[in-house]
Amino acid sequence: MRVVALDVGSSSVRAVAYDEEGVAEPGDAHAAYDDLDPDRLVGACRAVLAQVGEGDLVAISAFWHSLVALDGHDRPLTQVLTWRETLGAPTPPDLDPDDYHRRTGCFVHPAYWPAKIARLHDSGLRAARYVSFGDYLLLKLTGELATSVSTASGTGVFDPNRLDWDEHVLDALGLTRDHLPPISDQPVHGVMTPLGDGACSNAGAGCVTRDRAALMVGTSGALRVVYEAERAEPQPGLFLYRLDRRRFCEGGAVSDGGNLWAWLQRTLRDVDASNLAERPAAAHGLTFLPFLGGERSLGWDADRRGLVAGLSFATTPLDLAQAALEGAAYRFADILDALGGVEEVVVTGGALLANPDWAQIVADALARPLHVSAVAEASARGAAIAALGRLDLGAPIDHVVEPRRDREAIHAQARELHRKAMRWKEPA
Repeated sequence: MRVVALDVGSSSVRAVAYDEEGVAEPGDAHAAYDDLDPDRLVGACRAVLAQVGEGDLVAISAFWHSLVALDGHDRPLTQVLTWRETLGAPTPPDLDPDDYHRRTGCFVHPAYWPAKIARLHDSGLRAARYVSFGDYLLLKLTGELATSVSTASGTGVFDPNRLDWDEHVLDALGLTRDHLPPISDQPVHGVMTPLGDGACSNAGAGCVTRDRAALMVGTSGALRVVYEAERAEPQPGLFLYRLDRRRFCEGGAVSDGGNLWAWLQRTLRDVDASNLAERPAAAHGLTFLPFLGGERSLGWDADRRGLVAGLSFATTPLDLAQAALEGAAYRFADILDALGGVEEVVVTGGALLANPDWAQIVADALARPLHVSAVAEASARGAAIAALGRLDLGAPIDHVVEPRRDREAIHAQARELHRKAMRWKEPA
């Protein structure tokens, strides 16, 4: 069987063909994009699929949390609103944050649908339907509209235990089920209903048990576990989504990942950060809180912003770069502590795989070995093996980054300074 997997990421789309053993064919197709017009993005997806050719099945991994408002003829009324949008509206009055997290596994935060939809309503836009981009892509490819359990679980309008839209949230938004796509994990004319990219990344990297976490850094970053259970309860600060009807996806996300490194390169004028991991740990005297894109895990405060403390005339560009990457590593350490029970951490995602110094800093900060995945496109592969029902295939490891134990106490002390700094915030 030939499965063509399409991965729709935050800044590019890629198509890869796989055989029934989850082995990729040579000659994938890739296209970058910076236009969030839904139809032009569909066009980019069609183009890479055409380059790879037809398969027996098309499997799709698409970014979680996106929203497209449609009119009565299923035409887009908005661009694709992604997790990066900061247009969040005031919380609907009867959405208590704690109860909302317990019901949906999501947070009162602009990344999710309720804030986006409420803001659109405030602006006078009321749509006939609200869908994820993956749902809209399925509609354009097959002529039928549906959403997977996985995609629905990242909207903030879905109960991951009941496997259905949450009526309380719908009532709070003034919506009915007719405003949302039907939920189905069945293929439509040979195309699987798209899955959330984060869950696919775990599957593609072979992280599908509670004790094996995938640490992914692409444009943003996340640390997740996927596991099979009949029921799960959301933990403080952590999201609870789904890969499918049998498996949960639990973890934390950060908004500052590869985009943080890109910002450092621009701001510090292409600073030469080679061998950054060989500098003494945290000796720069800086505390860098990496919230340039707001906070998701663990505090989920969209208004929080980055902070650098300890600047002096002796501070260098390399000091800032090192402090920023250490600060990002500490956020992952906090998520790992909140998850608990993780025995092995697998690294995936282009931004971290391309920066071995950052990977070493993360290993030191976590005081854990990092098993660096040998899978080039984990989300695409995950979508393919999920479609095949072959999550048991596992995934190869390229090498292991060992933590340097002489830095463990230094990073532990620096993490405590970060916790103290996070208790301070400018008044609104």
